[in-house]
Amino acid sequence: MFEIIDRKDLNNSTIWIKIHAPDIAKKAKVGQFIILRTDEFGERIPFTIAETDAVSGAVSVIYQVVGASTMRLAQLGKGDSILDFVGPLGNPSEIDGTPSVSDGDNKVAVIGGGLGCAIAYPQAKYLFEHGSDVDIIAGFRNKDLIILEDEMREFGNLITITDDGSNGRKGMVTDALKEQIENGVKYDLVIAIGPVIMMKFVCKLTKEYNIKTIVSLNPIMIDGTGMCGGCRVTVGGKVKFACIEGPDFDGHEVDFDELMRRNVMYREQENHACELFKEAKI
Repeated sequence: MFEIIDRKDLNNSTIWIKIHAPDIAKKAKVGQFIILRTDEFGERIPFTIAETDAVSGAVSVIYQVVGASTMRLAQLGKGDSILDFVGPLGNPSEIDGTPSVSDGDNKVAVIGGGLGCAIAYPQAKYLFEHGSDVDIIAGFRNKDLIILEDEMREFGNLITITDDGSNGRKGMVTDALKEQIENGVKYDLVIAIGPVIMMKFVCKLTKEYNIKTIVSLNPIMIDGTGMCGGCRVTVGGKVKFACIEGPDFDGHEVDFDELMRRNVMYREQENHACELFKEAKI
């Protein structure tokens, strides 16, 4: 069993929890993920690691309450325990090769969409702490869904926008990125994390400007070790398993349309599970 040592509700549907998992905390690197299971009735859920503390043994994950399993997880608080917490899984983000600021050739844009900011945050933090000049573009549907603004602002120039303009700036993350580029900002790297459709259009834009772009993919996943094949994605015309060959990939080579189709394959079953949970049948 793994104890929840802290919990913070970031908004009405997004929760930050810290789990005591010292072995994972010592080994995990930025970009890797864990798979947890709340109890014997829960499904295996992959979450990217938001933060670790090797001294205290804490591993933080941020999740959104969207399905039956996250509804079950959201019922747990500080002092409660979960059954399984496995990791670190996947490959660390390949950002160590980014030139240092002292080289005069390192400007990075880290783009997060919605809950994707939970993954963009540790990426931006790592880059900033290792000498990168970081712009963070964080997009949300409305002001009530904004998360991690204060945390992200510590590690770069933060541009927060909403679809409806309810936070004062209206638009899409691609609008802000294009504006930066057209204003003369020269990016050596763009990292995009969020809804598949958002990542698709970010990559479409950066391809026009020939800017290297990395995306972090979170397809349907079961075992997390490459055996089930559920997380397969097409990258550069070849089938890849996101759990062992990702989760980061060259965004200009990802078949986003296929990924979007695969991600909604079990929507009917997911909705049914939510209804059963609400009726206290599972």
